[in-house]
Amino acid sequence: MSKLAAQPHLSMRAVLSTLTATALLTVSSMSSAIPFLNKNLPTTQDAELSVGVNVMAVKSAYDLEDSTEVRVLPGAFYDNNKVYVRGAQAGAYLVNDGVNQLSAYAKLAGSEFDPDDANGALQGLDERKSSAEAGLSYQRRTAIGGIRAQIGADVLDRSGGNTARLTYLSRITKGKLTVYPSIGFEYHDADYNEYYYGVSEKESAETGVDAYKSNSSLNPYINISANYDFNERWAGFANQSVSYVPNEQYDSPMVDSRTEAATTLGLLYKF
Repeated sequence: MSKLAAQPHLSMRAVLSTLTATALLTVSSMSSAIPFLNKNLPTTQDAELSVGVNVMAVKSAYDLEDSTEVRVLPGAFYDNNKVYVRGAQAGAYLVNDGVNQLSAYAKLAGSEFDPDDANGALQGLDERKSSAEAGLSYQRRTAIGGIRAQIGADVLDRSGGNTARLTYLSRITKGKLTVYPSIGFEYHDADYNEYYYGVSEKESAETGVDAYKSNSSLNPYINISANYDFNERWAGFANQSVSYVPNEQYDSPMVDSRTEAATTLGLLYKF
């Protein structure tokens, strides 16, 4: 029975991994093989590459001695209508006609839990590591903004889980300032939540922390990004994201906050 129960999750990961790998390797050949893909936008020969450094303050929902961690990370932005890089995410377009965008992507994903930074008996729990996610993304542009749907799988098999996102995006430009507000929902399946928020019977017996088994969840979130061009070469970047922690995660003894947030400030150089 247990093997049959685990099979759907394994099949989903296998399908997503196969689709993504195939998409990344065959994007150019598909343009000529499928008629409607010939309407794709041409490659932008003078596409601008921006690279820089970001300072990120991450407020975790985990019960930690210091719930806010400051990280310094490199950043890059590039889009030539065929491939793109946006911060920690990279992808290749399968369809990009100016209105519809279908792409295969890969990105950093997942939470991090270091027991050494936790409070009390939580220090005896196992470490939870971030992972890499790969999947498919579809976005449609409309007169009132964009709608993006994504589905991804943990390709490093840290959690073995799958995620999905539905997002509304907009763009507001005034002079040198461009603001990108967005709002949406993120789905985490039971495998994802069990790895990052579950407490096994073994961990419970060793630490005294209550055992906890999580189900799938739906996390609402909002995000605002902004870019300001100081001149032709230098630009500033800022981002603020806030995610609500639903009961499936909040009821875990590892968690003590209803929100997770990340604030990022960055400086970019444009080539």
